[in-house]
Amino acid sequence: MIAIAYPKLTIGANEKNNAEKTKGWTMTKIKADPALSRRGIIKGAAALAAGIAAPAILNIRSAYAAYPDRTVKIIVANTPGGPSDLVGRVVTAALQQSTGKTFIIENIGGAGSNIGMGAAARSEPDGYTFLLATNAYSINATLYNKIPYDPLKDFVGVCELATSPNTFVVKSDLPAKTMKEFVALARANPDKFNVSTPPIGTTPQLQADVLKIREKLPKLEQVVFKGGGDALQALLSGTVQLSSGALPPAAAHIKAGTLRCLAVTGETRWPDLPDVPTMVEAGYKDFVFAVDTVLLAPAKTPPEIVKWLEAETLKILGTPEMKEKLFKAGFQIRPKGAKDAWARVSKEIDIFRDIINQAGIAKL
Repeated sequence: MIAIAYPKLTIGANEKNNAEKTKGWTMTKIKADPALSRRGIIKGAAALAAGIAAPAILNIRSAYAAYPDRTVKIIVANTPGGPSDLVGRVVTAALQQSTGKTFIIENIGGAGSNIGMGAAARSEPDGYTFLLATNAYSINATLYNKIPYDPLKDFVGVCELATSPNTFVVKSDLPAKTMKEFVALARANPDKFNVSTPPIGTTPQLQADVLKIREKLPKLEQVVFKGGGDALQALLSGTVQLSSGALPPAAAHIKAGTLRCLAVTGETRWPDLPDVPTMVEAGYKDFVFAVDTVLLAPAKTPPEIVKWLEAETLKILGTPEMKEKLFKAGFQIRPKGAKDAWARVSKEIDIFRDIINQAGIAKL
């Protein structure tokens, strides 16, 4: 004999008081087949579980639907004014306008971008902290003996943002009009020439190392700054005679005639600088470097949030306004999703390992 509860559809006069006490349910002893009773119990348990689980699922979905309900922080591992900072501020402004949510940039420069990248890796993976990374992410995996993040495990891709060739620029009053002319000046006056670069581990810093090695300029001192903007200011102030950096910070000064671009390091000439040769055209075989920007998320960030940000970012990158705005800043949009973004980052770890080893660059 098993006691079960079931709804009483008809209530007699003698049962009314008991029914009111049990609010429409009565307890009755019945004879039942054991197997049938087990099925009934299992069905009842399933119904109860569904009743409990449904609100929980709805609450989770509601939480994601409300995301983000507070400020989303995007870490740029360089100081303000550099290429990654420029891209970050353009992208966050567009995301705010498109989504109605709040996005901010937090600049954490230093140690070749390692400090900022380490801070992003250690952040809570709740969808409120992301990393806007450059090629330094992949370069540092080989350049440094120890870094504060695992380049293959601590992050996942969100999407590619934009790319820009690097440059070698000088002040317009310097006699050199080509790279070879600058090299000749530096050889003739080895103690009077040096070069500014963004942090160690960035492609502009790496290409300056490669130039020194190829042209045998050991006395061309590298002056390394926390960000590309600072490195360019050193050239403008006369502290250095050459600046190796990304195109965006220098673009306006080149157009204004304050600075002269000796060469760009892209695969092709930059459309707005048709008279400036590439390094390959200037006689430097395979000398191709760029600043690529990518949005990454801490590895355990909920996939639903990563997909949301991927979709929203790709949407704004597809607008003519964003293409024009970033192009004027010296970037070409590269709207690729999470899978392609992560594939490039992973592949570049091996590519830059080969460059660093072949160039004989000492590890830090």
